[in-house]
Amino acid sequence: MRTVYLNNKFVSEIEAKISIFDRGFLFGDAVYEVTTVIGGKLLDWHAHVGRLEKSLEKIYMVMPLKSEELLSIHKELIQKNSLSEGLVYMQISRGVFDREFLIEEGQPPTVIIFTQEIDLLNNNRLNRGLRIMSTPDIRWDRRDIKTVQLLASSLMKTSAKKKGMDDAWFVEGGYVTEGTSSNAFIIDKNGTIISRNVSNFILPGITRAALTVIIQDLNLGLEERPFTIKEAQEAKEAFITSASNFIVSVIEIDGHVIGDGKIGETTRLLRDIYLTQAIKSAL
Repeated sequence: MRTVYLNNKFVSEIEAKISIFDRGFLFGDAVYEVTTVIGGKLLDWHAHVGRLEKSLEKIYMVMPLKSEELLSIHKELIQKNSLSEGLVYMQISRGVFDREFLIEEGQPPTVIIFTQEIDLLNNNRLNRGLRIMSTPDIRWDRRDIKTVQLLASSLMKTSAKKKGMDDAWFVEGGYVTEGTSSNAFIIDKNGTIISRNVSNFILPGITRAALTVIIQDLNLGLEERPFTIKEAQEAKEAFITSASNFIVSVIEIDGHVIGDGKIGETTRLLRDIYLTQAIKSAL
């Protein structure tokens, strides 16, 4: 039985309740962050809080708690739930109002934080190769805001699973935007690493940002631009990045095997360096 955080209180998960009039429930009027926990410590904490604040600002909300307060809550939840490895999910909605499309002010936001235990460093999980299908991007155009409006992503991930694949990459205007819950990368025949440039069309991934710094430090070629599914299929390597998956190899796209169908050397190198640095700097 987990202890969760709800509006200034630590309570049992079965005692945690929100109003049916909460705008996060009725309108998806909420944003969230998921922070990885390794060895009881939080990875990339400051980057996650920074993105949360930007998401809130874009939907005309202010941060209800200071970064130090949120960190303290996260650490207390980790301790109360004896979490060594997994995730901490944090969600902030606009709060409780009578159902109305017009956004009003004056009510306190709803803050929810809970833990999830996952064996993130399991060798089979780290070294798996993903089979990806492409699918039209039917989502709204403000993907830079990390909202809870995830039905399209959930449907496409489920569709991929039903077709015997692991996940999906969204395609818009002939170019890959991102995965259902990840950023997409390819490495071309010349060793250049390519990932779509940050804009309102993709979520600015925290792991993605950390990885681009590593790539630059290693003096590897990096191009931030859109790429096509054909480019991906002809690539030497492909991979995804996300907080819960770190860096995972993509070995097949729409039935076309990428490279030799195994985890690429560069992908493995980048993953190992990222994990080493992230764990070393964890809070």
